[in-house]
Amino acid sequence: MTQRDCHSQQQSGISRRHFIKGTGASIAALAALPLLPRFSFSAEHNILRVRDYGDFQSLDPGIASNLYEENISAVIYNKLIQYQPGDEWGWQLDAAEEIEQVDPTHIRFKLRPGIMFTDGFGEMTAEDVKYSYERIIDPELESPIKGDWATLKEVRVKDKYNGVIVLKEPFQALWMTTLPYMAGNIISKKATEAAGGKYSTAPPCFSGPYVLESWSPKQRTVLARNPEWKGPKPVFDEIHIFPIDDEKTAEIAFEAGDLDYTRISLSSYEMMKAKPPENSTVKNFPSLYYVWVGMNMENPVTSNPKIREAVQYAIDVPSILQAGYFGVAEPATGIVPPGLIGHRPKNIIPREARIDKAKALLAEAGYPNGIALTFDVRNKSSHITAAQVIQASLAAAGIEVQINSHDSGSFWSLGDESKGDRWKEIQMVLNRFSSAPDPYYAAQWFTKDQIGVWNWERFANEEYNDLHQKAAVESDPKKRDEMYRRMQDLMEMSGAYHFITHEANPAIYRNSIAPALRPDGLPLLRYFGKA
Repeated sequence: MTQRDCHSQQQSGISRRHFIKGTGASIAALAALPLLPRFSFSAEHNILRVRDYGDFQSLDPGIASNLYEENISAVIYNKLIQYQPGDEWGWQLDAAEEIEQVDPTHIRFKLRPGIMFTDGFGEMTAEDVKYSYERIIDPELESPIKGDWATLKEVRVKDKYNGVIVLKEPFQALWMTTLPYMAGNIISKKATEAAGGKYSTAPPCFSGPYVLESWSPKQRTVLARNPEWKGPKPVFDEIHIFPIDDEKTAEIAFEAGDLDYTRISLSSYEMMKAKPPENSTVKNFPSLYYVWVGMNMENPVTSNPKIREAVQYAIDVPSILQAGYFGVAEPATGIVPPGLIGHRPKNIIPREARIDKAKALLAEAGYPNGIALTFDVRNKSSHITAAQVIQASLAAAGIEVQINSHDSGSFWSLGDESKGDRWKEIQMVLNRFSSAPDPYYAAQWFTKDQIGVWNWERFANEEYNDLHQKAAVESDPKKRDEMYRRMQDLMEMSGAYHFITHEANPAIYRNSIAPALRPDGLPLLRYFGKA
């Protein structure tokens, strides 16, 4: 772990102890929250209870784009292939009985016979696969994940069960970020067209091992066994998913016996690892998440590149990692984590605060006496702590920061133009995205066509967009690596991004269950079993 040098300590005056003390009251407040309703873990009520960090807004695979929506979609729908649980990234057959890449632009598949859609919508066919994939690239849908099918030309239907995915150009991310992830979900053409071509929180039918039994917004989602499912019988009668934004709250629920699996906070990891709750296991996993400070390039104040650069130089990443992540998480060099093509060896802007440099940049921008900025963050203990560290560090450079905390629902609407004009007010934002095991997935959210959707910095760089398209089809790993490194250079050079960490992904689960986890520790709920 990179440690903060003495010069940086003297400039910022930040200490881990200070911020642990400062967050003590908020952690104590979490302990006073009411616990989740308890459920019997028995033959009569065979329930798996898990926590996710947010509540879904849409279960239409063409519209959904959050990991917690995919966690449900992967259980109530089918894909041609699904991620394979374990320590290595891989995939396994799902709806496909056979699948083969016959050449760089053609993938042949054959569906398993007998996969039924509920509510009388019949058997899954190759026509449903064609409809599911082609609608994502249909401009009328305005799918936020259309980039996952960036080079799709069409799906050719040969007969009831057989088809061919035809690409305009080779697509390197297809097998690890498209087919086994969000864009790979297959829905019923007949049911979706009957629903008007799209839907939100009430899917017209299901095909996976579970169906959506009930949903209490911001409280609980209940998935129940699908009586029409002809695949391997699910182990659990029901899966209950509780949207709990903060890991500290989730830990309280786990220790009270109300959860069987959850991610835990980094501040609790060492303690829980040394002395885990009775009959439970604690493990830490490498994370694909990425956390950064973003700045709105179209806000009247932060549109000034000198101000953005001053903020970059005033941020002290080592202090953030010590106070907000307890030294467990490593610093990030970009949006691509270690181990993947495109990971940068170092940042352009130093990790340690350079206060004198920040002050000089502010003066060049016309603010020799300082400036005030707003900083939007999620109401999550690690994010609030990180924001407080940043607030203190920027204050030393003459940048007064007002922290605005939001619950999850409010936060995720901030930069979304479809939700109104709040995006115009964003100056600084602390953001965190999930990812998939190919750099294409992380990079796609910062293209020009994502402005007003997920590109809240409103970063519009033509070289970045061009490289994104070229890297998607490039077969030479060395060339792809260079392209993605350059793209992250462009992000950082814009002044709109300061990369913080990829976090870590510690989780805890009951020894009575056999969790099915991706290599990054995230759950594949349909494959959970009993120990």
